[in-house]
Amino acid sequence: MGMAAPIYHTADMVRALPDDGNRYETVHGELLVTPAPRAWHQEVLDRLRDALKPYLARHPDWHLFSAPADISWGPDVLVQPDLFVVPIDEARTWDWARMRHLELVVEVLSPTTARADRFTKRRLYQEVHVPAYWIVDPDAHLVEVWTPEAALPAIGRERVTWLPGGAAEAFTLSVPDLFRPL
Repeated sequence: MGMAAPIYHTADMVRALPDDGNRYETVHGELLVTPAPRAWHQEVLDRLRDALKPYLARHPDWHLFSAPADISWGPDVLVQPDLFVVPIDEARTWDWARMRHLELVVEVLSPTTARADRFTKRRLYQEVHVPAYWIVDPDAHLVEVWTPEAALPAIGRERVTWLPGGAAEAFTLSVPDLFRPL
């Protein structure tokens, strides 16, 4: 008795899956399924969003979105980054299909997402040349900063910075503040 062959998932197949509380994504046909995130994940995500918003208010060329979203670079790719920043002209289309130039992508790790975020999705974001990909590890209290050409991430334990194309000043995030107790 053989094993069933895995199904190669397209973005359209993923969009047709039931709305059952799970997050469904596909990267080059591989289905990624994750349950609802932990409360600590959501707290860290909210803190990141709150930190980025004032910076982006001063830099109106960019707009911040959060999951759920349908970001795709092909028929077998559909991802939902926790947070991502796109050019304002793409944001104003209100069309996920036209938001393809992500300047910053942030994924906050959970036990169920670590492998996909660190390997599958990281390679995808590097392939499509996302200039900055942050993997936020709330348990280790650090931020991995990936760029398209990086073989290894820069590790931020005190602060991380992000300078979108054309911006005169960088955004700086205090890593200890991000992980402060309630």
